[in-house]
Amino acid sequence: MINGYVIGESLRAGAVFEPAGLRGRSVRRVAVAGTADGQPSVWTFVEFTFAARDAAAVADALAAALEPEYGWYSDFTDGDERVVVFAGKVFRYRRGDAAGRAEAVAYGRSAGTPVDQLDWPE
Repeated sequence: MINGYVIGESLRAGAVFEPAGLRGRSVRRVAVAGTADGQPSVWTFVEFTFAARDAAAVADALAAALEPEYGWYSDFTDGDERVVVFAGKVFRYRRGDAAGRAEAVAYGRSAGTPVDQLDWPE
């Protein structure tokens, strides 16, 4: 099983994120420091699991549901790959691949993600 999350506030108004096989794990609200102007100061983290065979479908569903403003993204690990999903764009790269990570970070910066939020783990 793969663990993932999405920040509730990162979903577009009217978006529905419900790929087949998704199982909820937890929902928590967290006060966040360092948000960008216009981002809320409290975020809702929705954690979930899904089967590895569904990774592409989950990534595509996230890409379709995420709000492009502020460069919101979600990420998860699929085996030895890191999957980073922005609105309309999915990056997959082998964990530890500096060039793959740099490409995703550069895209995030161009999409408006605050630099200090481009901090997903490897």
